[in-house]
Amino acid sequence: MIQRPLNILVLCTGNSCRSVLGEALFNHLGARRFKAYSAGSHPIGRINTGALATLARHGLPTEGYISQSWDEFEAKQIDIMISVCDSAAGETCPVYLGSAIRGHWGVSDPGHVEGSAEVIEAAFEATYATLEKRIQQLLALPVETLSKTELVQALNKIGSEIV
Repeated sequence: MIQRPLNILVLCTGNSCRSVLGEALFNHLGARRFKAYSAGSHPIGRINTGALATLARHGLPTEGYISQSWDEFEAKQIDIMISVCDSAAGETCPVYLGSAIRGHWGVSDPGHVEGSAEVIEAAFEATYATLEKRIQQLLALPVETLSKTELVQALNKIGSEIV
């Protein structure tokens, strides 16, 4: 049984919105059980201001996030990797090549939403709410005692539920 917090890598292509929201939520909601990071297969090099504004609206830290490559984690032990790209929208989901347990939680990218400030804010709020609900579902599980197969099944079940 693992006694340390589990390292979670939230992964998407650009590492500017969804993965950053996931990192922040995991570190906030699961602080004693998880240490989360985020990365991208093709990071854009900056954090989306809408993601930072969403974190601020929910009282979460807005500093310390960087848009970084998954290459930064080659030497770090990652226990669980969750991709959050939206293959339903035609995105190519990156495949992390480390030995981590993998799950997929497709989430719409609010960074590509166009329209009024209210429409864009609503898109970020919807993404935040989806990730928050999924992370809470994962936190409700005895993750530390599940087998690898059980954990993969649980991760993918959480990701396949419509929120």
